[in-house]
Order: sequence, then structure tokens, then C-alpha cells
Amino acid sequence: MPGPTPTAVIGDTQLPKRVDVVVIGGGIIGAMAALELVERGISVALCEKGEIGAEQSSRNWGWVRMAGRDAREIPLMDVAIQAWQGMDKRLGRKTGYTRTGSIFAASSDRIFSRYQDWTRNLTDRQMTCHMVSAADLEGLLPRNNMQLAGAMQTPMDGRAEPQWAAPAIAEAARDAGAHVLTGCAVRTVETSAGAVSGVVTEKGEIGCQAVVLAGGAWSRLFAGNAGIELPQLKVLNSVLRTTPIRDGPDVAFRGDKIAFRKHADGGYIIASREENVFDLVPDSFRLARAFFPALRAEWKAISFRLSDRWWQEARMKRHWRADDTSPFETCRILDPVPSAKARDHAWTAARAAFPFLQGVEIAQSWAGLIDVTPDAIPVISPVTDRPGLYIATGFSGHGFGIAPGAGRLVADLITGAPPTVDPHDFRLSRFSDGSKTVLETGY
Repeated sequence: MPGPTPTAVIGDTQLPKRVDVVVIGGGIIGAMAALELVERGISVALCEKGEIGAEQSSRNWGWVRMAGRDAREIPLMDVAIQAWQGMDKRLGRKTGYTRTGSIFAASSDRIFSRYQDWTRNLTDRQMTCHMVSAADLEGLLPRNNMQLAGAMQTPMDGRAEPQWAAPAIAEAARDAGAHVLTGCAVRTVETSAGAVSGVVTEKGEIGCQAVVLAGGAWSRLFAGNAGIELPQLKVLNSVLRTTPIRDGPDVAFRGDKIAFRKHADGGYIIASREENVFDLVPDSFRLARAFFPALRAEWKAISFRLSDRWWQEARMKRHWRADDTSPFETCRILDPVPSAKARDHAWTAARAAFPFLQGVEIAQSWAGLIDVTPDAIPVISPVTDRPGLYIATGFSGHGFGIAPGAGRLVADLITGAPPTVDPHDFRLSRFSDGSKTVLETGY
């Protein structure tokens, strides 16, 4: 069963000789960075090795949520939610954004108390987040078979369609003057006197004074070839989409075992919250010390697996020159096989909890590789010893909804504008300056 197909974006046929900024990676983070920059009068080339939004940006759950986020992400998510509300008008295209609210169900008093503690993060913000009793939940989420202690309700949360969003953003960036290049892998970043001076792509050179690495699951490999240590691993998450349902709930739901949200066609996107797959690869051992706190905290939700991916990554080039064929040209799109176990468990649990799913079928299932950091928050940062190089990656399964805020912060850092939020928590150097790794909410 094939994975989701994003809206097709036909790349430009000509490579620009020079731009102000090259963005590496045509997912939603790279596309938003390109849009923010070009709207400020900065010339941009958005370079994508495969197709726009074809990896995790079109394979995620499609949530636009504030609920349950790491406190360090909340200011940036505040910016993002405001941006989503006017996104379709800004782009002149549909993203599928709809404000639906979300419900985080608590199966025990302990979880209810934890959610209650989290709501204090919004005390000084003009947002609402309510704790609701099990009795009140019946009115918000009727026809469920769960025994719950209550839930956290977040009205400002919503959803958008991942297969539409990144392509729409990239096309809007092109409308504003950006070059959008598909099937155009960047091989290396070139420097002059230690500062960024251009990139070499498989189609030729582009001069520039700044580069944004927004390569998602590929960012660590690219950074490593450039001599930059970026602690990032990949986690596989499997998702299913149902056939359309009449009169199903609009609200997005997250429980102990599953999460769902309504799709634009009336079906539901459903995923397990218990079975992310962590394929053991050589980097798993290279980064074992950095990731140990996260893996210890997340062990109940992660299945460790030794698969063909070990050999694929063991054989993959880790170093190459500008005139070499890069790994990004031998694998254009990561299209992993979904975990049948995770899919089946999610489907069984969803139908047991929600009778409205009886009688519908699985229309599609797929998997994506999530780029994760040791503390489960992203890197949005300049590289201090490489003037002109910026990194925006490691969004740890939280990137789709926060992308408009992340793109704005990237543009602020590059242009020298006052930053939208304090970028300190997202600095790359936190992994090397002796800072303690703090994991708040996980992957």
C-alpha cells in the first residue's frame, strides 16, 4: 500500500547563479523558512533532493497543537498558531487548516494531575486550556467506551493536511520570487575565509552568503560531512487513514494507546502512541550516551528492532566531496514500510474505544521517519564556527504544527531582526557546552 502523495510541485528548470540564501530541504520547515525570507526581500533557492514535502512533512499526523508541548516550545507555537489562522489567505492555497480543539484523555488520576500541572504553562498567555471531568467528557466526545478520569481540553488546537501544506507553502514562496528546485540535492556547502560562500548541487553551483540546513532525517548525515556534530536519530512512526465516516467527531483526540484526528475527506488519521520503532543503526551506538535519558524515559513507547536499516546505514557514505555522488542522490525519498504490528494494534484499540469506527475500513497506511534530538526539541540555530550556516532540524515529531513559527525564527536569525522568541533553548551548542539534557514531553 503506497504512502501519501503530496500535491505535486514542478521544480524550476534553471539553476540560479547566485542568491542570498540557499535552503536545503523542501519539507515544511524548509518551505516556511524560504517563504519568510523571500517575503522580506531576501533572494532564496529552496533545494530538494526529491519532491517537495514527500518525507515526514506529508506523513505526520497533521496536528496543529499547543496541548502537551514542551514548555520551551510554547512561545514559538503561540506564533505558529496565529500564523496558521491566516495561512490559506497568505498562500492563496488550501492547507486544510481547521481549528477543532483537542482532547488529551487521562485514564488515571495520575495522568489527570500531570495534565493539570501542564496547563499552568499557559497561565500568562491569552489562551485557554481546561480540565474536564469524565462526566463532562461525554458531551465533548460522545459514543466512547473508555473509562477515564477526565481530560485536558485545548480549544485553540487544530489540524491541517500534511499532503497539501508544504507544497502550498513552497508554491507561495515561488510566487513571491523564490527558486524552487526539485530533484536537486545539495552535496556540499562551500566556504571562503571560513564563511559560507555557496553550495554545490548535483546540477551545479549556487553562490550565496547563507545556508539553512532543514534536511529532516538527513540533517545529521549532511552536517557530519561538513564536520559538524549534530546529535540526531530517527524513529519510525506508522499511521493509518480510514475510509470516510458520516458524523464523526471533529475534535482531535489523544489517549494512552492511540491518537486520531479527522481527515479532510471525512475519514480519520489514527496512530498508535505505544509503538514507535527505533531501528538499531550504527548511529544508535555512536549517540548512545547523548540519547540515554530520552530512551530511558520513552522505553514504554519504543520498540527496538534490528532490521535491514542497520546494513543500509552501515554501507552509506558518511563523507564525500563536491564532485562525488552523494547519498541524497541514491535515495531520493525515504518511504519506510509501516509496522504492521503498530497499525493493527492502533486499529484494534481505536475500534474498541470508539464504536463510530465500526463498519469503516483502512483506506491507507504508511510510515515516516521522525528526526529526533536527545531532548526532543528542535535545533534552530546558527553554527557558531561556520558563519552563514544555520540549522533547523530535529523537531522530534512536533514539527508540522510549529513550522510557521520555526520558519519565522530562522528568518530572524539570518536577517538580524529581533527574534520572534528567545532562541537560546534551540541553540546547537546546548549539546556540547555542558548543559544538562532536559526531556519534558518526549517524542
